[in-house]
Amino acid sequence: MAAAGAEAAAAAAEEEEAAKRRLPPGADPESGGDSEDEADSDSSGDGEDEEKENEAEIQRLEEQLSINAFDYNCHLDLIKLLRQEGELVKLRRARQKMSELFPLTEEIWLDWLKDEIKMASESSEREKVYELFERAVKDYICPEIWLEYAQYSIGGIGQEGGIEKVRSIFERALTAVGLHVTKGTALWEAYREFENAILETAQPAPGSVPSPEQQQMLCSQLERIHTLFRRQLGIPLLDMEASYAEYEEWSEEPIPETIIKNYKKALQQLEKCKPYEEALLSAETPKLAEYQAYIDFEMKAGDPARIQLIYERALAENCLVPDLWARYNQYLDRQLRVKELVLSAHDRAVRNCPWTVGLWIRYLLAMERHGVDHCIISEMFEKALNAGFIQATDYVEIWQAYLDYLRRRVDFTQDSSKELEELRSAFARAVEYLKQEVEERFSESGDPSCTIMQNWARVEARLCNNMQKARELWDNIMTKGNAKYANMWLEYYNLERAHGDTQHCRKALHRAVQCTSDYPEHVCEVLLTLERIEGTLEDWDAAVQKTENRLARVNEQRAKVAEKEAALAKQEEEKAEQRKQARAEKKASKKAKKNRIGDKRKADDDDEGEWGREEEAEQPSKRRKGDGDGLLLEEDMELETGLFGRSAPEKPDCPANQKQKASTSRKDIPKVLHDSSKDNVTVFVSNLSYNMAEPEAKLKELFESCGEVEQIRPVFSNKGTFRGYCYVEFKDEKSALQALGLDRKIVEGRPMFVSPCVDKNKNPDFKVFRYSTTLEKHKLFISGLPFSCTKEELEDVCKAHGNVKDIRLVTNRAGKPKGLAYVEYENEAQASQAVLKMDGLTIKEHVIKVAISNPPLRKLPDKPEAGRASQFAAPRQLYGARGKGRTQLSMMPRALQRQSNPVAKAENGMVQNSPATSSEPAEEPKKMSNADFAKMLLNK
Repeated sequence: MAAAGAEAAAAAAEEEEAAKRRLPPGADPESGGDSEDEADSDSSGDGEDEEKENEAEIQRLEEQLSINAFDYNCHLDLIKLLRQEGELVKLRRARQKMSELFPLTEEIWLDWLKDEIKMASESSEREKVYELFERAVKDYICPEIWLEYAQYSIGGIGQEGGIEKVRSIFERALTAVGLHVTKGTALWEAYREFENAILETAQPAPGSVPSPEQQQMLCSQLERIHTLFRRQLGIPLLDMEASYAEYEEWSEEPIPETIIKNYKKALQQLEKCKPYEEALLSAETPKLAEYQAYIDFEMKAGDPARIQLIYERALAENCLVPDLWARYNQYLDRQLRVKELVLSAHDRAVRNCPWTVGLWIRYLLAMERHGVDHCIISEMFEKALNAGFIQATDYVEIWQAYLDYLRRRVDFTQDSSKELEELRSAFARAVEYLKQEVEERFSESGDPSCTIMQNWARVEARLCNNMQKARELWDNIMTKGNAKYANMWLEYYNLERAHGDTQHCRKALHRAVQCTSDYPEHVCEVLLTLERIEGTLEDWDAAVQKTENRLARVNEQRAKVAEKEAALAKQEEEKAEQRKQARAEKKASKKAKKNRIGDKRKADDDDEGEWGREEEAEQPSKRRKGDGDGLLLEEDMELETGLFGRSAPEKPDCPANQKQKASTSRKDIPKVLHDSSKDNVTVFVSNLSYNMAEPEAKLKELFESCGEVEQIRPVFSNKGTFRGYCYVEFKDEKSALQALGLDRKIVEGRPMFVSPCVDKNKNPDFKVFRYSTTLEKHKLFISGLPFSCTKEELEDVCKAHGNVKDIRLVTNRAGKPKGLAYVEYENEAQASQAVLKMDGLTIKEHVIKVAISNPPLRKLPDKPEAGRASQFAAPRQLYGARGKGRTQLSMMPRALQRQSNPVAKAENGMVQNSPATSSEPAEEPKKMSNADFAKMLLNK
């Protein structure tokens, strides 16, 4: 207590002294901050305002950390601000809290150590710095920190045992990073300089004769330096040639052959390592592929020290990559098996990636494997529960791993023990935890099949011979919605079969027959098999009656469902027939009207020449409006004219016609069909504005950046108006592939869709959606955004929680925002932190929802059977690569799209085989002759 009080008093005094030393921003240290003129007064006022803002920000960050202590970026911001303000005591406290939760990076440790070194003057303060260095070198293997540690220890050489302490630190540093190809040389040279300095101090004065003790000390010191040179020359390091030349110059004796041989061998090994080192130097972060190649190279060589070092180098730059930690820990667990090294790596892994349940499970297994105390393992498990996993199933996995560990501690030869009671208590707590904590957070327990309760029942039945408790657990499992599944009943039945009795087996199967809804036939078969082997005649009769009644009810229910589906199919057929008749009537009326118009025009044009009649035959029928020079022709009906429409005669350039001048001029373009053999050099462009003027010129200017454009074929309607899509044909395939990068580019206020030109009739499975539709833990899905929110505004909000790689605002076909966005971070850690901090955030009076991107699976329609496709499948439509849009009209007359024999459609629109109908297609009734009809009447 006295020590604690003294420590608190010292901390208070230190804080008071720091407050005295700290000057407000902008103050003059010579004058104590007094201002002599108006400019100095303004500067002092600005400094005070800035200081107040910083103090408010510090308070806000501290409050945020009190809510979420695992906010990594918040820790960094607080430390940076406190260091800027000179709040030394608060800064030390903030660094201490962060180091307890996370391993600190090399930069943070070096800043912290340099600040502490500046303030350490007494020997007691130096010991605290030594302790800080010891903590720093355990987080990551960093040559710079080891070098700083060794150089700082030289300052205490005057203390008792100072020289030996410095040597001990240098030796540990060489063991840790002395093999570092690019940075190890600095440590070796620093060590040699230290020993050379000691050699200089041990030299006798000029002209004096050294005593035997001095001579012995000189010889031993020279031998130390020789040994350092020889050790270094046997390791592949950069600038080995310079070290060898230095040794030749320094040594008075010739270099031994063994040293030269080891040096040449190290040079050869260095040449093998150089390509990997050069790849790391030229690569951009995170360099995972380059590091993995280097690791594979060292794994083949098989030197454990070098393998460990390259793993540590990779982790220092990729500390938030769970897979890398998992591979490193697996190597240590299976190959090195050194307790301190293995447990240290596991501890750093879970501190860097606390959201990864697999790392926690491996840590618990490693602690059990190396005989760590039970209380420590239990504490580590409690930390895992508070790590903030991102899926409900993660909590099921960590609980199962801990329960497995507790089960292995129990001696089941005893009827009762402390370990067994602890195991049962843990099972009960796990079930309650999933029900309360996990289900409240994720709206699901993560364990719908009750696997933990199933394992509990197995332990009770097989290991504890407590079948009564196992039955209670299974009864609880069935009440949680699992009674309708046959596999759950059969699992229980197998447990009863192995450890129970026939009576309970029979009872379980009778309940299964009554409750199962997915595979009742299978359960009935198992019951009959049981009674056939072990049952009496009465048991057999009861089982047969029960199974027959159950299957009769099941078949009755299935028949009702089939009847209902058949009725729906019939209704669809009737509706299709009605639509067919309506279309036929409409078509007949249009045809009659067209014939009347054609007859009238023919009568009006009888006096025209042959050329006039030929031209009239090529034009769609028109009706006139107005008179004089302002005649305006309108199409009476839309005809099928292919891709580019028909040509039209020139119209006078008058105000009434200026609006249609551009469109009518395009009617002279000859019809050009799409050549499917050039699909590999063609892209399909859609969702363009219908009002785009001169689309050929506009798109050619846009796509010329991708390569030489061979042809642009915009698609026009009969009236000559642009239909919003076109084909762009390039000179070569490379340009077409490059043009796909312009997909979603905004053109005249709309996102332009650019996709490969693919015939979906020949490639029905082709998809052009370029974004992932699976779980992406490094990407966020944000909903509820205001429509006015821009990409830059959203990036300002998101980048506070990590490095944002990409932001995509979801828009409709018109380019209007839908209030949704996808934000991609560099790694899973930043994404998970952003979810915790941004979910429920208010942006422009809109509360947003943030979650890990995991799009729901799209329901894909079932493909019709090949043998029935020609008779029952609907005619394939000639849509574009993106499918038929909502506003896209079919260019095929509706009369040609109808099926001759309409069939029933299921809810998703695909053809379904109704149980009530035959599996073979219905044959058309055979036409009967008069003789056949007479025979039919005579037979009656």
